[in-house]
Amino acid sequence: SSHYFMSSAESDKYIQNQRKLKYAGVNLDVTEEKDLVPVAGIPVTPGPRIILCPGFAITQQEVMQKIEGGKITKRSSLVLEGEDLKVKNLDLDGALVIRTGHDCDVTVDGLVVRNKGFDVEEIPEGTDVPEEVAIRGYTMRKDEVMEIIINEPGKYHIGKDGEVKKLD
Repeated sequence: SSHYFMSSAESDKYIQNQRKLKYAGVNLDVTEEKDLVPVAGIPVTPGPRIILCPGFAITQQEVMQKIEGGKITKRSSLVLEGEDLKVKNLDLDGALVIRTGHDCDVTVDGLVVRNKGFDVEEIPEGTDVPEEVAIRGYTMRKDEVMEIIINEPGKYHIGKDGEVKKLD
């Protein structure tokens, strides 16, 4: 039952992040025990799947300083990375990945994302997949994602349409 452990721990992390964002005023569903759905026999959150990289925020207080308002649908996936990244009034239905580098001061305000997103896909028995994927028993199929990657130091603003504007 190490299978079970791996994925429920992963779900727990998603759920902790759901709670943190909810507390920061984001409108989203926080998964409860009864909401977990079995994938390859493992209970996983139906979403949203939220990954906050340690450089972005760990504590609730850090999350409050970085995130304000917005809404995220249950089927959505969100990855945020960057020490000077702030996200306000995000409207996400799909998948969004924002990675910002060192000395990149990035404010995302009112971004609207609508895409197919990521979907959970069970791994058929005996498929040749990396071990960490095999342990999980499922993989995320990346159907469609908006990716914003900023590595050049500077100050940036990203509005509704996702266009990156360099301010200095």
